Amino acid sequence: MKKIIALTLTAALILTLFAGCAAKQSSSSSAVTSSEAASGTESTQSKGKIVIGASPTPHGEILKVAKEVLAKQGYELEVTEFTDYIQPNLALQSSDLDANYFQHKPYLDDFNVKNKTDLVSIAAIHYEPFGIYAGKTKTIADLKDGAQIAVPNDTTNEARALLLLEKQGLIKLKPDAGLEATVKDITENTKKLKIVEIEAAQLARSLPDVDLAVINGNYAIQAGFNVSTDALTSEDKDSLAATNFANIIAIRAGDENREDLKALVAALKSDEVKNFINNTYKGAVVPMF
Repeated sequence: MKKIIALTLTAALILTLFAGCAAKQSSSSSAVTSSEAASGTESTQSKGKIVIGASPTPHGEILKVAKEVLAKQGYELEVTEFTDYIQPNLALQSSDLDANYFQHKPYLDDFNVKNKTDLVSIAAIHYEPFGIYAGKTKTIADLKDGAQIAVPNDTTNEARALLLLEKQGLIKLKPDAGLEATVKDITENTKKLKIVEIEAAQLARSLPDVDLAVINGNYAIQAGFNVSTDALTSEDKDSLAATNFANIIAIRAGDENREDLKALVAALKSDEVKNFINNTYKGAVVPMF
């Protein structure tokens, strides 16, 4: 009987010791978890998805870098690519997107007026210099009377193209035309150049059919051109265009204080993005931060 009691007490003692060890191990595990939380591990927990519309080049490429930056903060960035300048703004206005990244502010302002939308800019990210590219005529000096020059057909980009042609001495515009200039504002055209208005996305394809074309930076890149090496001439970094035509992040008015959109802007202004732009585009895309 005494032997049975002794064995029972011994078993109870062993069970107590095991329970104590398990409790200690559980406490230790909890401490590690708390320590990990304090060190910032929980910062990678999901904070939600940001859906942004963009042109494929260079905007979509730049956003791939920003996506990695945002992922470290717990945000998922979903990029929807568009090949025109109309749908990304309409999709943003209808709340199918949280933001878009493809345009400059003069274009956005003009779009708002014409389409009764209420979109605003929250940040300027980069600038793409316009360039004049050779088509059937290989140099500006070789242009003959009546030569055809293709320009974008949307208001703000057409003005930008005409200002670049004026800088080359090919035409003269009304002094007050500025960023709203159209072909109707041309006051001098000694060579009787024919200005052909074409949708911006089609300008590079038009080169075999015209003498020269003034092409938007993103569409030039998409066509395999680099403004620094392939353009006959381009806008200066300190030109009116550089200060007015930076590509922006657009959102719906009223969303300015959303934390996820602030994080998006911070990611696009990060050193990772700046280095990517400078190393990849070699002057064809210029960071504005």
